[in-house]
Amino acid sequence: MIDSFRAGLALAAALVLSSSIASWSYLHAKRFDQTIQVTGSAKKRIKSDVMIWQASVTVESSSLPEAYGKLSRDVAKTQAFLVAHGVPPEQIVVSAVSTTPIRPPQRREAESLSGKVSGYQLKQSLAVHSSDIDKISSVSRQVTELINQGILLESEEPQYLYTRLAETKVQILAEAARDARERAAQIAASAGSSVGQIRSAEMGVIQITPADSNNVSDYGENDTKSLEKDVNAVVHMSFALD
Repeated sequence: MIDSFRAGLALAAALVLSSSIASWSYLHAKRFDQTIQVTGSAKKRIKSDVMIWQASVTVESSSLPEAYGKLSRDVAKTQAFLVAHGVPPEQIVVSAVSTTPIRPPQRREAESLSGKVSGYQLKQSLAVHSSDIDKISSVSRQVTELINQGILLESEEPQYLYTRLAETKVQILAEAARDARERAAQIAASAGSSVGQIRSAEMGVIQITPADSNNVSDYGENDTKSLEKDVNAVVHMSFALD
């Protein structure tokens, strides 16, 4: 009789203990599943350190040798102008000559393609790749003086590049991640919790835009027209709540 009582008492205690353990495990698991999702962002202003500027020289003549001779002289004059204004010769890259036959207007496209050639248009480009942005910018504005010498010159819009962009991307992503954790900590504290380990992290598209611009795109902006730019990074992160 006493043994049966003891056995029943032990069984009841075991049931209470197992229920407590199960309840604790369930509540702990539910707590472990609680996460907070936040988005962190960071922005850094950069100034381009390389400029690429290109200009093209065009000539036309009824004779191909005559057109080529004139093009060679005009390109040489353009190179001499650039060097005289402080551009190192090794920074000037001259492209291959582009040749386009000139045909009189025809009524039909087929006639135009097979018609007699009345002349030739030749075109050649010169590109300058330099870190001396102020100097090249000044030269690109002055180069139109060559038009007064009878040279048909077309100056293209400069491109501005930043050579330390890879390093900057790493830095700005780290700043965006810190911003995400700070946001998560503030939100968790307001609810009486604290932020634990990172559960997931996803990098957003990096946007390189003109300074103070709000332009964004799904594939990321990559501005090459502005001297000063903003690099914007976004990260999406989730943290455990303790």
